[in-house]
Amino acid sequence: MPQVATSSADPALTLLLAGDVMLGRGLDQILPHPGAPELYEPFVRDARDYVRLAERESGPIPSPVEPAYPWGDSLEELRTATLRLINLETAITESAVPWPGKGIHYRMHPANLDCLTAAGIDLCTLANNHVLDWERAGLRETLAALDTAGIAHAGAGENSAAARRPAVLPLPGAGRLLVWSLGLADSGIPVDWQATDTGAGVNLVDADDASVAASIVAEKRPGDLVVASVHWGGNWGYAVPVEHRRLAHRLIDAGADLVHGHSSHHPKGLERYRGRPILYGCGDLINDYEGIRGHAGYFPELAVLAGCRWHPDRREWLDLWLTPLRRRRLRLEHATAGEADWLAETLNRHAPDRSPAACPRLSRGTDGRLHWAKPPPRGDGTPPSDGAGRSPGPARSG
Repeated sequence: MPQVATSSADPALTLLLAGDVMLGRGLDQILPHPGAPELYEPFVRDARDYVRLAERESGPIPSPVEPAYPWGDSLEELRTATLRLINLETAITESAVPWPGKGIHYRMHPANLDCLTAAGIDLCTLANNHVLDWERAGLRETLAALDTAGIAHAGAGENSAAARRPAVLPLPGAGRLLVWSLGLADSGIPVDWQATDTGAGVNLVDADDASVAASIVAEKRPGDLVVASVHWGGNWGYAVPVEHRRLAHRLIDAGADLVHGHSSHHPKGLERYRGRPILYGCGDLINDYEGIRGHAGYFPELAVLAGCRWHPDRREWLDLWLTPLRRRRLRLEHATAGEADWLAETLNRHAPDRSPAACPRLSRGTDGRLHWAKPPPRGDGTPPSDGAGRSPGPARSG
């Protein structure tokens, strides 16, 4: 697939964003250093069974694989980006104590951390419903592993102040990328996981909470780009709740340049508000659900990698696209033209707003990507203001 035009002399900035990346269970078992395979699920007690399900569906899977194997065809695009951001839905831990009463627990052995560095991941958001699957000891080990690898993170920490703090990465030339990570309870985050003044946990907020917006106002400086990364909503369904839209708009009003939504297992619609993009659901990028039956109407094998390219002055974005991918043999490969067209048609049909200004249509370009039309800037050079006012069997989780 052709690449977005970039070069060492290109002053534009390209950010690639993924939804949920789940590297536990079956994925962890095929990587070079598999952890203990024991699971605590109602129907599957050995993580290697998820590898067998995928092989039954698509054919033999080599083992062990190289650390970069799960990323497959997405690697060629990841390598062109300025920065790469994912929602990491896996604890990086050897902990053997699962969170009690929780049906699904994801963990990757710390020795497999090369799977993240092989893809050049710069930042992981952690305010989700799996980062504490292995208790607070597992969270602390996750944070330490990311720190050791030099991968920034946001959304979880030793206390509420740390969990609420944005990740900060320098941008080429000048300015910073600031990423706030927050999660809503409707994504399945247990209330007990909320970080407190003295206890470790995640940045769990209410949809009407204004604290993140206030922090953006206080922290953003000229030349900065702000991403608000939100784990919200259920696993299936295209509808965008009114409270999610209200929160997204509030974050952009406060200065967010892009809202990065995730939790649904499949991609959801996009919206443009005040000229800024809102990705309501980036869907799963990597998981081990291959071979699990159900929800076929959502075409759950499909995945996307979202790209956004900003003008050098960072006042407006130049292009936004979704790269259609699919999971096969626990590895990403390019989607076919027919699959890409199905995805574009589905997302267009389920747009959160019928206004073409708020939700312009996605269309497949000659590069195979789904591109989103961008309106010209107003005469004063500023962006326009857009109005908008488990079934029995092996387990998926969000």
